[in-house]
Order: sequence, then C-alpha cells, then structure tokens
Amino acid sequence: MTGPDFDTRAFRNALGLFPTGITVITTLGPDEKPEGLTANSFGAVSLEPALVHWCLGKKAPSMPVFQACTHFAINVLKEDQRDISNKFATPAVDKFEGVDWRRGLGGSPIIASSLAVFECRHTMSYEGGDHLIFIGGVEEFTHVQGAPLLFSAGAYGVARPHPDDYHPDPDAIGFHDLML
Repeated sequence: MTGPDFDTRAFRNALGLFPTGITVITTLGPDEKPEGLTANSFGAVSLEPALVHWCLGKKAPSMPVFQACTHFAINVLKEDQRDISNKFATPAVDKFEGVDWRRGLGGSPIIASSLAVFECRHTMSYEGGDHLIFIGGVEEFTHVQGAPLLFSAGAYGVARPHPDDYHPDPDAIGFHDLML
C-alpha cells in the first residue's frame, strides 16, 4: 500500500501501538570510538543457528559505522534504564559518558545492568525500504532476572503479569520465568 493517498504518519502511529522492548545497539567504530543507538526493532530470526535482527534507517548518522562493523551488541534494557534509552536516542557528542560499560566481542560496548545482552557477529544486511535490516549471529549472550523497559504509543511502559496469570504456588512458572 503506497501512493499519494497513503498516510505515512497514520501508518507509523498504528505500528507504534505494538509494544516493543527497548535495546541499545552498540559497536566499535574504525577509530576505536564506541557507537550506539536506541532501537526497538530487535527480534529473533532463528534458534539454530542462533540469529537475531534489528533495523536502522538508511539516513541514520551511524549507518556507515554499523555497515562496516564486524560485531555488534544488543543490550536489552531493564525497566529502570529509561535514562540510558533517552541518552542513546538523542544525538550527542559522547553517548557513553557516564554510562557503565565494558568491551565485549569485537570491542562492542556491553552496557552494565542490561536485562540481556546478545554479542553478535555481523553476518549480513538486507535492504528493507528506507531501512537496512542487520542480521547477527549470536556468539555470546547473558541475561538476568528483571522486567524489560517497553515502548508503545509514543510512551515508555513496563511489563507486569496479567491478573489471570497469577500463581500463588511458588513452584509454578512465573512471569519472570517466561522472559528471555
């Protein structure tokens, strides 16, 4: 569906109703400078081999760095990391200033206290309209207990168990057991 009558803004608003987790995608630039951006376009592709994807607008300033990288990391943010999401969503001279991080595979920055981290080899990229779809081969991953930071309808949110899923039995599968 395209053409002069297609309402891009309404389409974007409709897509925004789907709640997504928030990630910070990171890599190391050719000048050894860490690069990162906030993205909610992350998802699983395959379990065997372990593949994930994320998307980046073709006009993004960091596009050349991510196209050239050999590795990237996907840092899934916890519900209390809204400030990190905002920082990496805003053009800044040094997005990593004041952020606790370490170097992972290929030098990709790993943000401390992330809910989950997927350290990936950049295996391929595909054009998808006005975006590039990056495919990563997961080489390492970690995760901890917690709740993810979400985004829907232009606002941050947090995940809570549905009241119908309440299990008073401590041995029953709980909400956090079902998460990444």
